[in-house]
Amino acid sequence: MLFVVFCFSLLLFADINENPIWVQWQGFTCSLQKVARKKLTFKRTQTDLKTLTCCCDTGQIKRMWVFIILYIAGLNNCVTCEMSSEGTESNKSSAAKSYQMYYIKLNVDKHVMENVTEILKPFKNHSMNFQVDNLRMTTVCERVSPNRVCKCEPEYRWSDDVCQSNQCCNDNCTFSEKSNHTCISNKTGAVTMTGLEDPVKYNSKHNITCSTLNPDVIPMWWHNQFNKITNGSESRITVNVGSGTIKSWSLSLFKITELWAGKIECRYQNKINSIVTNYFASGVLDVAVLPIIDITTHPQFPRCQNEDVQFEAKCTIQRSAENYTVTWASQSVTILQNTHVRLANSLVYQSKAVIDCNSLTQNLEMTCMFENRLGQNRSATVTINVIGVGDKYCPAEDDWEDTKAGFRATLKCDNEEGNKWRKCSNSTVWEQVESECVHMDVYNMHKRATQVGIGIGTLEENAEGVISSLSNITNQTETMRTFANMNFSVDVLSILSKKEVQVNQEMTVEKLVFSSSNLMETSYETLWKEQKREDNMTLAEIYLESIEKLISKANITDIIQKDNVEVVVCKNYNVPGKKCTNEVLNATVNLESTEVGNVTTTGFKQLDKYLPNNYDAFDPSSIVVSTTFSTESKASSSVSIEIVFPMFCKRPPNVEVKCVSWDNVTKSWSDQGCQWKGASHEGSCICNHLSTFAILMAKKPLKVPFLHDITLAGVSVSIISLVLSLLTELSVWALVVKSNTLYLRHTAHINISLCLLIAHCCFLASLKPEELPPTLCSITVVLKHFFYLSVFFWMLCLSTTLIHQAVFLFHEVSRGTYLKFSMVLGYVCPFLIVFITFLSNNIGKEGSYFSKDTCWLVYRGFHGSMITFLIPVGVIVFINMMFMLVVILKLIDHPMNTGASNEKKSHAVKAVMRSLVLLTPIFGITWMLGFGVTNLDLTSGPIAYAVNYAFVITNAFQGLFIFLTTCPGDKMVREALLKRLKLRKTESTSVCSTNLNSTEKN
Repeated sequence: MLFVVFCFSLLLFADINENPIWVQWQGFTCSLQKVARKKLTFKRTQTDLKTLTCCCDTGQIKRMWVFIILYIAGLNNCVTCEMSSEGTESNKSSAAKSYQMYYIKLNVDKHVMENVTEILKPFKNHSMNFQVDNLRMTTVCERVSPNRVCKCEPEYRWSDDVCQSNQCCNDNCTFSEKSNHTCISNKTGAVTMTGLEDPVKYNSKHNITCSTLNPDVIPMWWHNQFNKITNGSESRITVNVGSGTIKSWSLSLFKITELWAGKIECRYQNKINSIVTNYFASGVLDVAVLPIIDITTHPQFPRCQNEDVQFEAKCTIQRSAENYTVTWASQSVTILQNTHVRLANSLVYQSKAVIDCNSLTQNLEMTCMFENRLGQNRSATVTINVIGVGDKYCPAEDDWEDTKAGFRATLKCDNEEGNKWRKCSNSTVWEQVESECVHMDVYNMHKRATQVGIGIGTLEENAEGVISSLSNITNQTETMRTFANMNFSVDVLSILSKKEVQVNQEMTVEKLVFSSSNLMETSYETLWKEQKREDNMTLAEIYLESIEKLISKANITDIIQKDNVEVVVCKNYNVPGKKCTNEVLNATVNLESTEVGNVTTTGFKQLDKYLPNNYDAFDPSSIVVSTTFSTESKASSSVSIEIVFPMFCKRPPNVEVKCVSWDNVTKSWSDQGCQWKGASHEGSCICNHLSTFAILMAKKPLKVPFLHDITLAGVSVSIISLVLSLLTELSVWALVVKSNTLYLRHTAHINISLCLLIAHCCFLASLKPEELPPTLCSITVVLKHFFYLSVFFWMLCLSTTLIHQAVFLFHEVSRGTYLKFSMVLGYVCPFLIVFITFLSNNIGKEGSYFSKDTCWLVYRGFHGSMITFLIPVGVIVFINMMFMLVVILKLIDHPMNTGASNEKKSHAVKAVMRSLVLLTPIFGITWMLGFGVTNLDLTSGPIAYAVNYAFVITNAFQGLFIFLTTCPGDKMVREALLKRLKLRKTESTSVCSTNLNSTEKN
């Protein structure tokens, strides 16, 4: 059918960036508007006539000529023409060359091409350096109802859009009748590309070359229009200088996968005044991909009940345009039928097979192999575990099928990525379900993280996108509910830390810290403590190492405070002698170094619980603090760093503390290069290197070697000595008690010995506190508290007697009065102290009044129950010292008269003073050492151990010292004891003589 189209030349002065230009004539509309390829199109408004389309690649030209003068009679053939134009000689400098292609689509007889060319050649526009020549055919189509079959003329190819959308790149293509697809030139003017002509093999290397006529420009490479191609782990861009003005760039791909499939474009811009011209060449990288195969059987454990059992094997892959050749193979089963099913996002290849139950073998396997169009193949093999006749198995339960004993059944996760397993034990009991299901958001984020740095897209933009996703995902508790999700999230940090990525955007740094803080939430504690990784590394190790690396490469300008992580930086630390002080989570870091750079300190809550502890006798007692310089080279040996940690709990006495740093090589805590500042600064550490630091506290206090044995021996000897002392006092009482003063002295001796004996017996009973029940431990503490105090109060009675006799020489105190006074002072006062202390400390509650670990009073400085013992003892020792000093001065200033009565009184006073002089140092020095024991921590070193040994020896052997002082060491007692022994010997001899005389008389 013939048709006539006429479009006349028209000069239009308009800006195509603002409003399109429409010209209508006899039912046709001619429009000029800005589109993707900047086409000038003519569209007919009536549907019964054929279409005329004129396409031009114009750039951003404000004023241009629109022309077409056509008067053509067409047949059934469709011909697409190419028209080229170029600048005039005056505009052909290397800096201003412009080559553009215009495409005109006509339904014409191919024999009229010469007439069309002749009509258009005279057309010129001198102001725009524009002219037309060389009109050529690009596409020839034949109508094959109801479609059209088209092919490209030589030196032309199908456009990238046609190649991608229709999977037709080099052959004859079939389109619908209404399609407008055309071929384009292999050469796109000033830019040409080679290396995309043929499909490429999977995982292969390939080079693509882009050449330009302008040697002064640097083109950019793009993947699928929007992803910039850069140098990465899988790509490298290099420049090759050719002959003349031609310059070329090579894009080398080292590992081609499905990620690289798609449109590859080489592009640059040229700007002259306000005119910007885009130059590009593009093509489709056609990759013959290989699939990831998931092979399963249904049922997973075929059960033999008859001679044969039938099952189905499935190989599932992601849906792809690749036309695979799939083959099944097995040497142990009979394959019956192969089919495949197309699902929404996957392809499932199925094979039905039969197992002969009469000839079962150990290894039953089936293999499916996928071969792409270039002959590459990938296969997957499944082992078929058959439940034979008589074999144990777990019966089906819920979604779990019959499973052979000792094996695991597998199920795909619902709406998530991964699998879940359930083992059937050897005793045919179902075990707990183990899941590796990963939320799809987490899985996709992890997948994007693995693609960071391969060369598709810029490294920084891709990393920022992943970090943004991580901050959103970790803020959703429901998403992060399983170990698999936590493992993938931490692995994302690990992947990013190994890339050469610089986190420069302030918002991205904020999101990075926010993500790391979210991962430390207490609700995830059980996930952190699970250990299921194949590499046997804990999540905490990977997390710490990854965050350290990322933070050290981040551009941190101010303190970043989140719930569980804080980061602060000391910028441009370069002043000699000046400390750089950072504070995070109440921990203070003071740094002195000769190096120059930014010092970044990061504090982590909860991380101390999750890092593996190689010190079995110690537990973490502080947060984890990491300090790094801006570059690794800054970590020099000239660093001096002091960290003051807030302790989780107050350190008990004699408990050892270690300042440790994390060793990334051994993956463990190490105390090398770090030193604890001591008991007076229990939260402070000094180190000579930068790392991640923490404080470990011992689970048990330090013990003094052989202290238990010395105590046991000493107390035993004291008990025997005190018994001997009491027996001696009773035996010589009538011989030595000749005056009231001596009565008072020996009464005090007996009560001191008796109280100390009972106290030592209680001490011996509580020598192993861990074996005593709390009630019995409490009773022994009360008795020891009372009787040890009574010992000192009876010594006060002695000193009171002494000072009375020295000051009031002629005043006699009756024995009854003294005895009443001594009983009140020696027993009532200690009782009141113990009673009030017991009631005021939660009625003797453990931890308040006494310690179960020691079966003794609680010492907490001036706040524990121990103070009610130490203060009275200290006061009494001080009073006794003062009283002795007064008596000595009195004896020097007022010597006694030589009378007999005064001489006896003087001897009595001296005897009392001698007892005080000997006993006061014994008890006083002992408990002074005891005060030193309570205040000197064993972590202080050898001095503390020496004081402990001295206290134990003097305290344990007190009974022996009393016996030696009051019995053999006292002349009166010694003489009385000898006299008593002689008297008994005389009486014995007299009895013998009497008996002998009686015998003789008889």
